[in-house]
Amino acid sequence: MTCFICTACGAQFSERSEPPRACPVCEDDRQFVPQSGQRWTDMAAISRTHSVIWNQEAQGVHSLQISPAFAIDQRAFLIEGPDGNILWDCLSLVDEASAAQIAAMGGLTAIAISHPHFYSSMVEWSTAYGDVPIYLHADDGEWVQRPGPALRLWKGETLQVGPATVIRCGGHFAGSSVLHCPWLEAGRGALFVGDTMQVTLDRQYVSFMRSYPNLIPLNARTVEGISEAVRPYRFESIYGAFTGRTIKTDGSRVVEGSVQRYIRAIEG
Repeated sequence: MTCFICTACGAQFSERSEPPRACPVCEDDRQFVPQSGQRWTDMAAISRTHSVIWNQEAQGVHSLQISPAFAIDQRAFLIEGPDGNILWDCLSLVDEASAAQIAAMGGLTAIAISHPHFYSSMVEWSTAYGDVPIYLHADDGEWVQRPGPALRLWKGETLQVGPATVIRCGGHFAGSSVLHCPWLEAGRGALFVGDTMQVTLDRQYVSFMRSYPNLIPLNARTVEGISEAVRPYRFESIYGAFTGRTIKTDGSRVVEGSVQRYIRAIEG
């Protein structure tokens, strides 16, 4: 029996003898099925050709990314906190070197994930650290392809994970969330956004989409809701899902200005 992994989106599926007939995550209009068709791999195969690369982004913030690029090619983040380490978002590969490094840093206290595109091999990551809880918003529970006892489907608008706050923003998915860590940046705070917000290439703004690959925008009211969800929180930096997509200063102001710019463009 094999836990197959979709090579397009990186989602790991429950054990079965044959690959799934389709990937529901890819068939949704927020992702896509490659023109070459749906293809499958597994953890053992990925580990033979790929590894997890670490980069220290700031004091207490480490990005993890599969190399060479795999599936959506997102970053996950290992965040050192006063009550233990949090893994924000997830990867399809758990490699031995990363497992050892995280163990040497004290292991994990929790995994929290922004939205279904980054669920990937979340159960494997949890299992590697004693079945630590995996926090997903209940609005996105239908997209879980590999359930497990560590999953915690939370409801409402915010969730406290120690001193960190997971904030439901909606937009990209109904349960799309961000993570606020007030102790980072010397107490000025940091916001980890997945692609609930997309840090733009100039690192001066963020933007918003229902579907990034298929270029389906969000309406103004939904984007205003995202802004309202994070407005009570102060943060200096914004960490996006992809390599280099980090805003280092004035994060709160950047979000407010970006929302205004987006709404002007949408409303004409």
